[in-house]
Amino acid sequence: MREPEWRRSGNTPDYRFSLANERTFLAWLRTSLALLAGAVALDQLTPNIAPTLVRGVLAVALAGVGASLAVLAYRRWAHAEQAMRHGRELPFSRVMLAMTVTVFLAALVFAVLVVVRP
Repeated sequence: MREPEWRRSGNTPDYRFSLANERTFLAWLRTSLALLAGAVALDQLTPNIAPTLVRGVLAVALAGVGASLAVLAYRRWAHAEQAMRHGRELPFSRVMLAMTVTVFLAALVFAVLVVVRP
């Protein structure tokens, strides 16, 4: 894979800031992997928690969110790196709010499923 064109523009930021940006990227990837693992666990390890269709929809939704987060993590890393290279303010992201709402809703649904489980 070739180096993106934007990496050759602007000034190289202090390596500490680039490494901090990379650590944040890796944290987002860990969250993505956790969502994917949760999707697999829900589908494979909890057959009695909900009907198959409900379990399948929840698992696919979690997996979709996890996959999307992986892509958004790269975009966020790249945009932050570009902003640092050009001395601009770091970009705002609504992804954190969306992830908070998603995890909250998933937890709420799982709590309801556990309570009403036959």
